[in-house]
Amino acid sequence: MALLLTEADARTILTMPMTLAAVEESLRSLASGEAIMHSRQRLHIPGKSYLHYMAAADSAGGYMGLKIYSSAREGLRFIIPLFSVASGDLMALVEADFLGQMRTGAASGVATRWMSRDDSRVAAIIGTGLQARTQLEAISLVRRLAEVRVCGRDAGRREAFAKEMAARLKLPVREAASAEEAVRDADIVITSTTATNPVLEGRWLKPGSHINAIGANFPQKRELDADAVNRCDVIAADSREQSKLESGDLIQIFGTDAKRWSEVRELADIVAGKVPGRTSAEQITLFKSNGIAIEDIVVAGEIYEIARQRKIGMEVPMWKKDARLGKERSV
Repeated sequence: MALLLTEADARTILTMPMTLAAVEESLRSLASGEAIMHSRQRLHIPGKSYLHYMAAADSAGGYMGLKIYSSAREGLRFIIPLFSVASGDLMALVEADFLGQMRTGAASGVATRWMSRDDSRVAAIIGTGLQARTQLEAISLVRRLAEVRVCGRDAGRREAFAKEMAARLKLPVREAASAEEAVRDADIVITSTTATNPVLEGRWLKPGSHINAIGANFPQKRELDADAVNRCDVIAADSREQSKLESGDLIQIFGTDAKRWSEVRELADIVAGKVPGRTSAEQITLFKSNGIAIEDIVVAGEIYEIARQRKIGMEVPMWKKDARLGKERSV
């Protein structure tokens, strides 16, 4: 029987250190060829909701599956059907909103570990939503931060965010009156917004800084201006192919220039040591996060295994055999 794991179940199990380790392991499997995946696809009827879906399989960890989610004015709804690679059995149905927030933060944490300077101490974040929280949590675990600066459009939310994250991270988190004030002289810059037009300008970046750009995953949306992208000496993505489909930050600068796209490194190859994340302290580096299925599947597998050990979740009968007919039927 499949195990149904709710958002509440996931929150009792999943920690950021666990997620960082799982995401990094998923990238190593991708680099070695033990994992395969399909980029995100979207179904959309104009004026109505979207259906998004992406798939991956990890032979090393033993799980395969999809992340499927809908988005509409009312919100987003995420689910991961998790299957056994060996048997094809459905092992779990995992509600995956919190999981997605954690793995997105962890992906930036992994990129920061491998691409930022070891002596990075000041972080700036543009955006104060749910994703922003896990971004800061992850990078605080891989770099010894001394200060965080936060900028957001809504003053009340910005103030609340700064207080919450200062208490959570045990770090000074101060409000910045503008994105420029937050970014100037920062070692690590995070853009975590729903912006359509750039919120980060290249002229604000200091040599040696690292950027995690996570917000724009539609071709028509971007968080970085052309100068910010063009100033980067190293650009990496969790998936170059998926970036070609949805990373407006790169699509709007590179267009169909095959040479520019070929220079985008895969984060998995950096983690596996196939290519460097940076080669000098003065380089500006960029991680363009899309969110890829292999990260979701490996993290879901970790949640499932711990849930089984702790007897968390609810078993749901699926494809139960009908004794009268000798056939399987859906229940």
